[in-house]
Amino acid sequence: MGLFELLILAIGLSMDAFAVSICKGLSLKKSGAKEMCIAGLWFGAFQALMPCIGYFGSIRFAAYFQQYAHWIAFALLFCIGAKMVYEATHAACDADNAMDAKTMFILAVATSIDALAVGVSFAVLDINLWLSVAIIGLTTFLFSCAGIKIGGIFGARWHSISEISGGAILILLGFKILLS
Repeated sequence: MGLFELLILAIGLSMDAFAVSICKGLSLKKSGAKEMCIAGLWFGAFQALMPCIGYFGSIRFAAYFQQYAHWIAFALLFCIGAKMVYEATHAACDADNAMDAKTMFILAVATSIDALAVGVSFAVLDINLWLSVAIIGLTTFLFSCAGIKIGGIFGARWHSISEISGGAILILLGFKILLS
């Protein structure tokens, strides 16, 4: 996976956190630098941590699945992307204004489960894990910060669009991996 594909993957993975950040921005009375950094750090850290957990949790089994690597990566990315599109069209933006550690932890874990599955696919692909998680974490940090600000400015109409876009990106990236 090249740097361009990795950046596209990072953008796709960050869309869940971006959508939740938009909802958070909607619910906050004030969405300043502090709130942007809180969301960015929680979401970015978990989006970077989860691929590591997925990678190291499955690396010992990677040799058994190496011949199916493209199919595994495709299936995981397709399923994650389809789930994001489904949730965007069937879920409401219902975040509250709490930014405490417990709330942010739950949201960070919930939005990064897909990154865990991507980490599993990293185990069967030839990829630089540390560069990958750094790009995923930084991209998610930036999108989450922007989501808080956008939520405060533009409203709920961007929530579904961002999740659908993220899902479509992951599905297309899955097809690219399958075809390469």
